[in-house]
Amino acid sequence: MSKTIQWDDQRIFLAVLEEGSLAGAARRLGLSHPTVRSRIETLERTLGTVLFTRSVNGLRPTEAAEALLEPARAMAMASERFVRQASASGAEIAGWVRISVPEFMGIEVVPAMLARLRDKHPAIRVELSLSNLPADLLAQEVDLAVRTVAPKQGALFARKVAAIPLGLFASPAYVERRGLPSGVEDLVRHAFLGPDRNPSDLAFAEKMGLRREQLVLRTDSHPAQLAAARAGLGVAVAQVPVGERDAQLVRLLPDFDVAILETWIVTHENLARVPRVRAAFDSLVESFRIMGRG
Repeated sequence: MSKTIQWDDQRIFLAVLEEGSLAGAARRLGLSHPTVRSRIETLERTLGTVLFTRSVNGLRPTEAAEALLEPARAMAMASERFVRQASASGAEIAGWVRISVPEFMGIEVVPAMLARLRDKHPAIRVELSLSNLPADLLAQEVDLAVRTVAPKQGALFARKVAAIPLGLFASPAYVERRGLPSGVEDLVRHAFLGPDRNPSDLAFAEKMGLRREQLVLRTDSHPAQLAAARAGLGVAVAQVPVGERDAQLVRLLPDFDVAILETWIVTHENLARVPRVRAAFDSLVESFRIMGRG
């Protein structure tokens, strides 16, 4: 292979692989369909191999393409990290900070905290990654992460910031229709909104004693469960500070905590010394602790 492979070609390859089609990659990258097709064909000629074959479901990656997936993703993460690092220099508290947050917190909890961060440091900008899967902090895929599992890797810098109780919530209309449970034993007559396929959530529901016939809606999206509770569909498990401040929700059995959700703010020890990252880290720590004090 005598030609240099451009990063743009690798970026397009990764987009096609992850989107499963030329059209999807074109939309994601803001390019034309013919441009994406041409760049993939050029890359295949340069590599001397076929990367994709057509199937009824779109483009199917070959073994050669699948072998290149991880290196391409590593290059993408390195490129994103390069841009974030270049967005600020020296001791200036400015630039991009990429934060990984569980989906529910990213929708219901963290936005107000980010507004507080931006009020204090208006030159900071945020990339928010919503995922219930842990981001790779060791590879610096993100700068910061909000986690509900204690970090164990030695190269990570972490602070435990909250122990958030989980409670049961439903809408006023649901309560009017079905009544309030008098105790935990009375929950068997209520309709619940629960998990679909997530193994840890299914195990949690089983530990709660929820029977399959009690579930009137199954989804692995916690925000979707809470939205359904607001709509009067049934009872959802939610973080107590979120549910109690919501006028569309009523807490059932206020003295009963379903579980306690320990929460950590985590970064790589090297990034903890970067001004913009440390400012975001400290701001999130403070915001979660304020939330914990009510």
